[in-house]
Amino acid sequence: MMPAMLALVLQGGAAAPPPPQSTCDAPVYMVIEGRTLDRERMMDYGRAIAESDLYQKLGGYYVTIPRPLEVFEGDVPPDYVNLTVRFPCIANARAFWNSRAYRETILPIRQNPSAGDYIVTIYGEAPLREDMVGRVGDNRYIADFTDPDIPQVDVPVVGPQAKGEKP
Repeated sequence: MMPAMLALVLQGGAAAPPPPQSTCDAPVYMVIEGRTLDRERMMDYGRAIAESDLYQKLGGYYVTIPRPLEVFEGDVPPDYVNLTVRFPCIANARAFWNSRAYRETILPIRQNPSAGDYIVTIYGEAPLREDMVGRVGDNRYIADFTDPDIPQVDVPVVGPQAKGEKP
């Protein structure tokens, strides 16, 4: 982490603003965390996401598995999960979240009744440190995952930053 960014995080300062909506070249991470109440229904939910091809169409892919390999500090309840999905930009994460397929068909699998108590957030990707350039991936998508043909819900869900509010 860059020294200025680390100082900002340690001071509890505001996060960097989200990438602009008009471009799709600033990767973001959708983090889903919380407690699973009905594992079988969550498996059905995961299958429905996979079968929808929304991730493939919008460039989303899992970065982590939902359970820790090790716990260095604290107690993790047996039903707690933390899953991260990477998208090429915030617009594509929003297109997934607000797609008719997700909101009207997939999301109800886990919400009616609740199969889990989750928090879903979006984080921007930190800039690659200069000493890491050439040593890890290049921090960008090469393929274009813009897909305007994915039907969206009439009233999209947007976070406070998209509305111009402070979190």
